[in-house]
Amino acid sequence: MTYRHLRDPGRWTVTEVLAAQAEAHGEDPFLITTDGDVLTYAAAQDQAARVGAFLRSVGIGRGDGLAVILPNSLDFVRVWLGAAHVGATFVPLNPALTGDFLAHQLRVSGASVAVVDADLLTNLEAVAGEIGQPPTALVVGEPKNPTQLRVRRFSEWSGASPGQPAHTCARDTACVMFTSGTTGPSKGVVMPHAHCYLLGLGSVDNLAVTSSDRYYIAMPLYHANALFMQLYATLIAGGSAVLRNRFSASEWLPDMRRHGCTVTNLLGAMSQFIIDQPDQPTDREHRVRVVLPAPNPAHHEDAWRTRFGIAEVVSAYGMTEANIPLYGRLGESRPGTAGFAYSRYFEVEIHDPDSDEPVAPGVPGEICVRSKVPYGFSGGYLGMPAETVTAVRNFWFHTGDLGVMDEHGCVTFVDRHKDCIRRRGENISSFEVEQAMAKHPQVKEVAAFPVPSTPVGTEDEVMLAVVPHGPDLTETDLAAYADSILPRFARPRYIELVTDLPKTPTERVRKAVLRERGITAATWDRDNPVRSTEPAQRLEPTPANSEVSA
Repeated sequence: MTYRHLRDPGRWTVTEVLAAQAEAHGEDPFLITTDGDVLTYAAAQDQAARVGAFLRSVGIGRGDGLAVILPNSLDFVRVWLGAAHVGATFVPLNPALTGDFLAHQLRVSGASVAVVDADLLTNLEAVAGEIGQPPTALVVGEPKNPTQLRVRRFSEWSGASPGQPAHTCARDTACVMFTSGTTGPSKGVVMPHAHCYLLGLGSVDNLAVTSSDRYYIAMPLYHANALFMQLYATLIAGGSAVLRNRFSASEWLPDMRRHGCTVTNLLGAMSQFIIDQPDQPTDREHRVRVVLPAPNPAHHEDAWRTRFGIAEVVSAYGMTEANIPLYGRLGESRPGTAGFAYSRYFEVEIHDPDSDEPVAPGVPGEICVRSKVPYGFSGGYLGMPAETVTAVRNFWFHTGDLGVMDEHGCVTFVDRHKDCIRRRGENISSFEVEQAMAKHPQVKEVAAFPVPSTPVGTEDEVMLAVVPHGPDLTETDLAAYADSILPRFARPRYIELVTDLPKTPTERVRKAVLRERGITAATWDRDNPVRSTEPAQRLEPTPANSEVSA
């Protein structure tokens, strides 16, 4: 049974949806892990109340930030539901974060409590001195080493007496998720309850998800795609979900077959990794009726339909701030496109990036979005009012992405207007990478920028252009330093030593010049780590690109 208040924005809160679905579905499975654990709807409701009571006992209540540093697991889901029960702000962080990346997000969130996996406790302790008052750590699992942090066992939730839920509204902040910075550090996106709900409802509406469906989730739950587009959609529809702790291309189809999954989402290079698996005579033996890959190039869609026999392949476009305003249509194949406006709840226009005026069909411009319902997307960037005003101007949210809309209203993504990098499903702030790498004593200047990954058109690889202080710095030195301070997903594949960086008259690095220049004979490749014999290059724009703006 689909949520009974499906179209009532006044009832779009996690706690209210869970209560209604627990009443309707009781002992039906809500979430199944690939390790064999099962969480029923009734158990999810009971455990949310117990986790909420435990969170209250450690000082977390309505409006308080709760940091969560956990891998995909039932405990992650329990914390999400428990935080909603007490009206707290759920702040999921990438478990791979370390050092300055982790410290920045903890500082911005203001979280006084963090639920953290025991294996990641040392990362939290390492930055405790950089974030003012370190949060109390609710530890999942057994810590391997003594710690100076204030620690409680998260497992204490099971002995708590269920309490009454806090009264929350669709406009209240449900979550803060961090997304890539473009001209600064990563930003905390303030996500009201209505925003989170619409991420799930979009999947229900556009993929026709019902209580008969089983959603396969292999993306990280600290991202909106997995947590809201997939798991929350399952809750709204009254179906069931299967959760893997991390994506595996070789286990993707066996998992789908083993658990009878009918719908799933894919992001970035995940599709290519699956398609690259050897053909098997059992490739079409499954119950999958629809897959949502983003992006969806034509050769991928052909593989989904012909090799795997999946009847429906639906594209989509969105971002943490602006929800998912574009979806493809069931029964209508349009590979390579982002889709049509989800017009029941969103308006989408293509604007001239300079004048902010709408452009004609077929003319590229910036993808701009606004919600038709209150609080249908982000409430801004946490603690960053100037950045919020810049993004939401002239009554439209400006995505920073370039696209083109045809005469039928179908939008095709063209390129990123913003200076961010996307690798392996992660948005990476070039600013944060640069700030971290600039701490190397032999680095004078550094610029991080995206270059196309293989195959071209899927995602990016991280490249660094580095101006050294002297002649002794090598690319392998820089790679080793990056490995010691950067999360795995943010580590550069390509590094080039240069004599200077192309800049504007105001000394801003011209990233467009670097992107256009890309990989050269002098570029060191982590996957082919041969020390370059080329001299450091001077990165001046050529006549062909001299008019490219920064």
